[in-house]
Amino acid sequence: MPTINPLVSPDEFVGLEGLTHLCSGGEAPWLKRQAKVYDEFCRLKSDSYRGRDSLFEHLDGCRRKVGQLWGVDSQRISFMPSAAEGMNWLARGLDWQAGDNIVTTNLEFPSVAYAWKNLPERGVEIRLVPHRDWQISEQDLLNTADNRTRVLAVSQVSFYTGQNLDIQALAKGLAGSETLLAVDATHASGVIDVPAEVTDLCVSSCYKWLLATHGTAPCYLSEKAEHLARATTFGWRNLDVWPAQGAERTFPVAEFQMPEKLEPGNPAMAIIMFLEESLGLLLDVGIERIEKHALDLSQMIDQGLDDLGLKVITPSERQQRSGNTCFLDSNAEATRKRLEKENVLIWGEYGRMRVSGHLYNSSGDVTRLLDALGTVHRQN
Repeated sequence: MPTINPLVSPDEFVGLEGLTHLCSGGEAPWLKRQAKVYDEFCRLKSDSYRGRDSLFEHLDGCRRKVGQLWGVDSQRISFMPSAAEGMNWLARGLDWQAGDNIVTTNLEFPSVAYAWKNLPERGVEIRLVPHRDWQISEQDLLNTADNRTRVLAVSQVSFYTGQNLDIQALAKGLAGSETLLAVDATHASGVIDVPAEVTDLCVSSCYKWLLATHGTAPCYLSEKAEHLARATTFGWRNLDVWPAQGAERTFPVAEFQMPEKLEPGNPAMAIIMFLEESLGLLLDVGIERIEKHALDLSQMIDQGLDDLGLKVITPSERQQRSGNTCFLDSNAEATRKRLEKENVLIWGEYGRMRVSGHLYNSSGDVTRLLDALGTVHRQN
């Protein structure tokens, strides 16, 4: 087994001493440097107008870093309370007509699959493309779309299998159509490249590979999507009320465009400061280095799982892999708990286990995982 060293020392994180943490696809460990960020937030929160102005400077700084990570104009990035809200915003905002349809997969995360839940009562069809032996075909998705498909909605990386869909191929297949490509990048952002520039909506949670926590989700919106979808939630930040109206309300009232369009109220400033800090680390290391590191670990994990006779459901082709490597286990929750007793953390639910190698992991972590798994499965 080749030696793979961490890109960032595990000592940079809280609570990893004596622990094999291969769980960033579930909950990432907390950076120790976030303690100073929280102290700074507390100081600014207590500093009235001056503090609030500084908080909004951090908001803009975080917006720029997301734009840099995803390779898009930062002014097309808004902050939503969750990744689920990104898909739901699109579901609420389009002018749906009877006979329209949405294409997604039957192996999707619920917030992608069910954002459209109320639309069938308006005559809109939800088309669930089935997996083939746990893999989703980009061509199957494109073949299922037609001239009444308003949205093709997918996760870039599957929460269940770790498959990394070819978003560029999907965008190319939809070129020239009115179909919007909506992508949840939660299991990609921070560990592999996210081609947000070819999507119409790209949103990501922050508590996994982005090394922040719950409470905010950066969301990219294309000019095409902004033109086709109207805002459905309004507040002081996305309407031209100050200074235009002062204290007294009148109609009509003008709406702001991106990035305030998706931010009707105050974003979660403390969480955004945490995200700004973790993005700084990820950008300093470099997403290309992180992706290579994660894919090298993934291939090593894949080989070790295969040697143990476990059924890996993550694609073997490197370009279809991500930071997640997944295998079937009918006793997933029990296996997870037994591994926890060996101080090895991976994610287990719904009949499969998910192993997630990130920038703080090493080949030594993989060895400890495989040794512990071998012991667990010999005892079964």
